[in-house]
Amino acid sequence: MYSEDARYLKRRVTGGDVDVHPTEKALVVQYEVEATILGEMGEPMLGERKQCHKIIRLKSLNAHTDITSLARKVVEECRLISPSKLPQVEQLLFYLQNRRKTDGKDKKEQNKPVKPRELTPFEGMEIDEEASINNIEDYVELLYEDIPEKVRGSALILQLARKPDNLEELLQNETALGALARVLREDWKQSVELATTIIYIFFCFSSFSQFHGLLTHYKIGALCMNIIDHELKRYDLWQEELQKKKAAYILAMMKCAKHNFRVV
Repeated sequence: MYSEDARYLKRRVTGGDVDVHPTEKALVVQYEVEATILGEMGEPMLGERKQCHKIIRLKSLNAHTDITSLARKVVEECRLISPSKLPQVEQLLFYLQNRRKTDGKDKKEQNKPVKPRELTPFEGMEIDEEASINNIEDYVELLYEDIPEKVRGSALILQLARKPDNLEELLQNETALGALARVLREDWKQSVELATTIIYIFFCFSSFSQFHGLLTHYKIGALCMNIIDHELKRYDLWQEELQKKKAAYILAMMKCAKHNFRVV
């Protein structure tokens, strides 16, 4: 019976976009699976489509890897990637090969003696709690509380966003994305760590071209530019105040030295 039914099941796999993994040395291949049940005469009766992705990890990729040969091997071994995408695969591999490594830098930063307050903006990203996609609604509720709870909620969502497998499900949660965009727009001046965490979440989406529409919809690019512009102006103001204090200090020292010279 099962073999007879199988004759009327048609399955088609269509390859899609290829992009880089946001954190690993890997490629992410998007593809679509279409399953159609056919009638006795071959006519389609019921169909279903599902968006999927495949992660191709490139453990051997290093600074000395022959990108052209590796790209050719990837295209040959992965049937989901069309041979016409070979130039694109080469570009993506070249990007991965030259992408700045963050792990080594993080270790150096940990060994570098710094004041505790310099670590404050990043405390929200490191919490002793493991996030679960099943609890996303609880994390969203935290975004409607005070700043400390918003920092915690956004940090938990960031844990989820850093795993590409969760991005598609997060994309379907308009409440979560809308809340994140709202908090970033309204509260970024109140907490640097909150703003940094939420921007990092949207950065995870920006690593994949199919999610760029999300960033455009919530105007994340324009918002980030406003934040950067504000911080640059604040930096210039700090520099100006610092120069004034230095000038006042030098003037005071000169007056003191002149007074001491007269006394002598």
